[in-house]
Amino acid sequence: MLGKKVAVWTALGVLGIAVVTALMVYKQRWRPRSITLQGAVIRRDDDTRKQLPIADVTVAASDGATYVSTQSDASGYFSLTFRESVWPGQSVNLTFRHPNYQPFDLPLKIGLRSTSQMLYVASLTHIPVPVSTDSRRPPSVVSNLRVRFSFNFETEEDIGSAVKTFQVVNQGNVPCNRQAPCSPDGNWKAATGSATLDAGVGNEFRNVRASCIAGPCPFTRIDSSGFERGGRTIVAWAEDWSDTATFLLEAEAIHTTIGSRVRESYPVVYGRVLNFTLPPTQEGVSIEAEIDGAPMVFPLGPNLYLSWATCIARTNREAQKSTVYRCELKPGYRF
Repeated sequence: MLGKKVAVWTALGVLGIAVVTALMVYKQRWRPRSITLQGAVIRRDDDTRKQLPIADVTVAASDGATYVSTQSDASGYFSLTFRESVWPGQSVNLTFRHPNYQPFDLPLKIGLRSTSQMLYVASLTHIPVPVSTDSRRPPSVVSNLRVRFSFNFETEEDIGSAVKTFQVVNQGNVPCNRQAPCSPDGNWKAATGSATLDAGVGNEFRNVRASCIAGPCPFTRIDSSGFERGGRTIVAWAEDWSDTATFLLEAEAIHTTIGSRVRESYPVVYGRVLNFTLPPTQEGVSIEAEIDGAPMVFPLGPNLYLSWATCIARTNREAQKSTVYRCELKPGYRF
């Protein structure tokens, strides 16, 4: 009988320890944490080519106690972080608001997997702008579109070579007696000399070479720190610990100028929107088009203003940093 009681109490004790351990692990694992929600906002359309990114959308998240908000950028991207703790299983509501689009809510459940690893894409429905119908004036036709821009580039011109000789006068086999400069082993008296070349304003030296060409060259040494990277002014230093030696300094002189070229490209049109990209060095962007058959030139300018379209621009995050332009027709116009 006593043995049974001991066994029962032992089992209860083991069960209690297991429960306490499980609670501790659960508490440690489900420690409240901050989360980051990121995604993109696009226009709802059955044609994926017309699912354009939407900028300036107010994106907000709330769990009832905490509220955070941000705005989407030109690419439609958004990212917001809960600064307060969020428990697993708790509901979070994402809301998307823009005056030109219908409100959109996205309820989320903070699950076992990290919610911050997911990407949330919100498709908003555009609110059509009421257009006054006037049968006497049909929409103006925009056609024969071209994008005109200039870009700068560097050009290099080889304007010649520079040559200069110099000597380091010395007498060999003279003990150094610890009076610098000395030979690398410290035994013999050495001497130093140098030569300098100036390429002139707006020029620089490339492919610089310095060599010993006469005398006991095996007992000389050239310091290249003054010319190894080129530049407008270069200096070659030489050291000689034997008899007099002669050195030659050579380099090519390069003149760099900034050139400009005019280029044309053709935008891509989907529905009522045209898209085009330009290199990062572009300048003077304008759109050439025909409005009801009349050829016109429309400079975009820094404000990206067009009388017949609303334009926005964004810079790619990739290394090339090209600029993406998007222009949507205003009411009263069609492609």
